[in-house]
Amino acid sequence: MPASVYDPPALEPGTLRVIPTGGLGEVGRNMTVFEIDGKLLIVDCGVLFPEQDQPGVDLILPDFAPVRDRLDDVLGVVLTHGHEDHIGAVPYLLRLKPDIPLLGSSLTLALVEAKLKEHRIQPYTLTVKEGRHEQLGPFGLEFVAVNHSIPDALAVAIRTSAGLVLHTGDFKMDQLPLDDRLTDLRAFARLGEEGVDLFLVDSTNADVPGFTALERSIGPVLDTVIARAPRRVIVASFSSHVHRVQQVLDAAAANGRRVALLGRSMVRNMTIAADLGYLQVPEGVLIDYKKAADLPDDRIVYMSTGSQGEPMAVLSRMANLEHQIEVGKGDTVILASSLIPGNENAVYRVIDGLTKLGATVVHKGNAKVHVSGHAAAGELLYCYNILKPRNVMPVHGEYRHLAANARLAQDTGVPEENTLLAEDGSVIDLREGVARIVGQLDLGFVYVDGSSVGEITDADLKDRRILGEEGFISIIVVVEPGTGRVISGPEIHAKGFAEDDAVFDDVKPKIAAALADAAHNGVRDTHALSQVVRRTVGRWVSSSYRRRPMIVPLVIEA
Repeated sequence: MPASVYDPPALEPGTLRVIPTGGLGEVGRNMTVFEIDGKLLIVDCGVLFPEQDQPGVDLILPDFAPVRDRLDDVLGVVLTHGHEDHIGAVPYLLRLKPDIPLLGSSLTLALVEAKLKEHRIQPYTLTVKEGRHEQLGPFGLEFVAVNHSIPDALAVAIRTSAGLVLHTGDFKMDQLPLDDRLTDLRAFARLGEEGVDLFLVDSTNADVPGFTALERSIGPVLDTVIARAPRRVIVASFSSHVHRVQQVLDAAAANGRRVALLGRSMVRNMTIAADLGYLQVPEGVLIDYKKAADLPDDRIVYMSTGSQGEPMAVLSRMANLEHQIEVGKGDTVILASSLIPGNENAVYRVIDGLTKLGATVVHKGNAKVHVSGHAAAGELLYCYNILKPRNVMPVHGEYRHLAANARLAQDTGVPEENTLLAEDGSVIDLREGVARIVGQLDLGFVYVDGSSVGEITDADLKDRRILGEEGFISIIVVVEPGTGRVISGPEIHAKGFAEDDAVFDDVKPKIAAALADAAHNGVRDTHALSQVVRRTVGRWVSSSYRRRPMIVPLVIEA
């Protein structure tokens, strides 16, 4: 259940206030606001992708309400890594104030800058790397290398007069990473010796026992699947998963195949990664997808987006026969990613569609073609024992993930009262080594729908769901002024309710009778008469068809 909304007290001097505006209770929209001595720091600014019950929505943003009226106090936005759920909302924040400084690693900022270019925003950026220290007003920042499913990920230690905070971003502890860049546990130990007052830690895999498998274990599996594939191979992954693309390139080269990148974001991100040296492209392996059709089927691998079943992504369009590449018998499709919670139905629909077309679909459920980028329970226990934090606030995950992470912290000796199960909008104050939830803001989802941002409400989405699932009925009635007597109609039209409008013959006399009764009782206002029509049709539809369509009555005087 959501926490009750209540206002926090005025922030005292020397106290650090922490407000997560997204990412708690969901996998996405990660954004946390830190405030001390009148200045603000933001860590991450990501998006959440819509689910089936949010029709027409393109993206979901964090609620910027806590900073919207204080943008001049924002000293910077620290971006821990380049995944969409951590950087995707940056353009929408910078629309409000384009000169807010962005701090991040080389790859992270390159991905953000490419995104901002599409929004015609020229950002002010500061490139940082592990071991780097920066001072932004009252915030002392130290960046720490962490291993994730994208290169150049960073944790950030934030030093203030109120204490030391460590925010992991997304991380795991792969001991044989593809880029040889380990999570810096020596830095974690040093910070632990200094004393971590508040630990904000990735919770995504907190309910998974043991340790996350090595990225290196995926390469041989991909190589085997590609070697055995009789025709074309299509690999779907996140458009920013540089490590997975690297493995596909290597496996394709080893098996005499060439690789074509599909999807605008995939092409853009991999071009950036290759230009910066994060992606090593074997000579002669990449080919433009327009030329790939000229190759024999057993000599091509397509690398595409759409591993989460997104309706407009390449793989979904292939499954729906809406893409120029037509999947058929003998083709092999590899879904090289994990399922983001909430996307399961969409992904399985794509798998079913591809299977019906004759393709062999290889996914995490039947082959080891993906490992997570997030620390499992065993790795988190290591971190707690190394850091010995005074207070812990699990972040990045649905509620069950946050709760599992809190239990791990308590198992290692963190007192229950120092383990904060917060929500989006919770207000946490840190002072003299003590962190407590002191308020709960009323923050919500901000929907991006085409060119509109924040104009679509939950009520609008409810109407869309009703239209999509229950249908639409319009009723037009012309009445005599003064008496309310029906002189024309009711004329009834429906969409998505019944094939034949003749089904409404039964309710038309009921409408006329209800209007006559209302007129007899002195009801003359056309709006009130419209409501009479709505209630009459609504009761009839409910009792006869057990449906709840959208009903739009129009009563006109003539």
